[in-house]
Amino acid sequence: MKLLPIGTVQGGRAEPLDDGWDSVEAEIRLDPAVLGPDAALGLDQFSHILVVFGFHRLDAAAVEHDARHPRGRQDWPRMGILAQRGAPRPNRLGVTTCALLSAKGLVLRVRGLDAIAGSPVFDIKPHMTGFDPRGRVREPDWAREIMAGYW
Repeated sequence: MKLLPIGTVQGGRAEPLDDGWDSVEAEIRLDPAVLGPDAALGLDQFSHILVVFGFHRLDAAAVEHDARHPRGRQDWPRMGILAQRGAPRPNRLGVTTCALLSAKGLVLRVRGLDAIAGSPVFDIKPHMTGFDPRGRVREPDWAREIMAGYW
């Protein structure tokens, strides 16, 4: 399987900082060589979108294939890379639900996308509450703690 970027993140942050993403605004410029002019038609009816993007500046040597302490913090438990949301994943893919501020043609304005300028965008889906988890959601204490300043 080969992934083809459908767009690129423009603006927002230039560096991948750990926290404070909720106030960050950026644009996703969709590629007209990949998508037709109406590819985002109707997307503006949704308040949030799910964005799949690449951690394009993450060195392949930094990719984790086993377990680590989240953010390198020894006070948090060692967890498998698939049990956390950190960047050094085997395929270096990020997934974020962010606010959609506007959608005009192939330019989407978003807030709270934790991708940096230049990140390739591989897919966009509207957030639909029907796809939210059903039933009780369970997560460990460290996972709530890591998100305390994220948004």
